Amino acid sequence: MIINNINQVLNQMNAIESMAKSQVLPESTIPKPQGSSFAGMMQQAIDQVNQSQTQARELGQALEMGDPNVDIAQVMIATQKSSISFQALTEVRNKLLTAYQDVMNMPV
Repeated sequence: MIINNINQVLNQMNAIESMAKSQVLPESTIPKPQGSSFAGMMQQAIDQVNQSQTQARELGQALEMGDPNVDIAQVMIATQKSSISFQALTEVRNKLLTAYQDVMNMPV
């Protein structure tokens, strides 16, 4: 789910970039608004990353406490999913900051 949201954000950023460069994109690549705000999408993505990290931490603690229903493979997969989600969110944040700085540095 987080990857889909991040892909939507990246598609929107690519569409905005191409419009700024006056390039024409095929109609299928231009994202359609789905009734939610950009801030809402970002908040949802942040919440999902937080939930993923919490789940990974809880599974790790359960393994450490000797829970027979949790194996190391589950913990490792949850930890890697959490790590990848966090890295993707960080990259989106970096792209947003770069885009903001580019807009702020544009001559008026």
